Amino acid sequence: MVDEYTVSGARLPLALTLGDPAGIGPEVATRLLAERASGPDVRPLLLIGTRWALEAGAEAAGVTLPELADVPGPDTAGAPLALLDVGLGPEGFEFGRVDARCGEIAVRSVETAARACLAGQVAGMVTCPIHKEAIHAAGYVDDIGHQEILSRLTGADWTATMLMTPGLRVVHLSTHKSLIEAARYVTRDNVLHKLRLTARTLSTWGLPGARIAVAALNPHGGEGGLLGREEIDELAPAVADARAEGLAVSGPWPADSVFNRAIDGEFDVVLALYHDQGHIAIKVHDFHASTTATLGIPFVRTSVDHGTAFDIAGRGVADPRSLAAAVAAAEALIDGRLAQL
Repeated sequence: MVDEYTVSGARLPLALTLGDPAGIGPEVATRLLAERASGPDVRPLLLIGTRWALEAGAEAAGVTLPELADVPGPDTAGAPLALLDVGLGPEGFEFGRVDARCGEIAVRSVETAARACLAGQVAGMVTCPIHKEAIHAAGYVDDIGHQEILSRLTGADWTATMLMTPGLRVVHLSTHKSLIEAARYVTRDNVLHKLRLTARTLSTWGLPGARIAVAALNPHGGEGGLLGREEIDELAPAVADARAEGLAVSGPWPADSVFNRAIDGEFDVVLALYHDQGHIAIKVHDFHASTTATLGIPFVRTSVDHGTAFDIAGRGVADPRSLAAAVAAAEALIDGRLAQL
């Protein structure tokens, strides 16, 4: 089972995948490059995608691309900024349109970066958004998103998504499940596994003994079973199991208050039980500074906390703040500085 994070070399480059070319990934990447500082103390970046997509993003953003060294592989990246082109041309490309070719580029980029992480050629990876319909059109029918691709490549048995924004961290019990399937996933064993993974990973990233709050599934925490028994039958026993193992876990707490309690400093992280329960809290608190990290894989991966935004792609209005925050978060996790985020 692959579920431990190993700190990578201090000055290895950070891989940055450009995401779906038809979305805003290349645009926010070029804005980031235009604003990024340079110098010997700045970690090198290895961009992974296609040059034509990056150039289209720069044109949309109205910025000039800095000098980028073209490299044939991650092991040859030595310049402060380098580009590894995964191939495939722009035939038929349009911003904001689902395109199997763009889906193929996006998955190839993620796979290339992940393999470079596993080989110790880069320190970690940051990802721009991919489009689920596009990667399915490209034939990757089992890969719903980044987490599934990374699980496939690393052989990870248990993974989790953690969203971070200043003042709030949320780990998700499940993400890419329908609401009814997410509710069925709330079992004592599943919750305990995610609590163990959360505590172990956060400790590795520089936050030992993290205070973990478990959110309730049902309104008002189930009202003693009147509004559902998951809190009684599954969540409370999982919390008790975790506490018996020495983990600083509490709950289940009503979801309409637990996130505010975490923002006030009572908890270090909240375990949310389904996608929107955690995502809404993070994005309402501070959308533009929010980022994602993947737990359970043997390297650091962070990401923007937004999608491809096909509705604004190519218009030059995409905001790069989430990408800048994701790069900063990756460097902090590599250095074991989660507590400072």
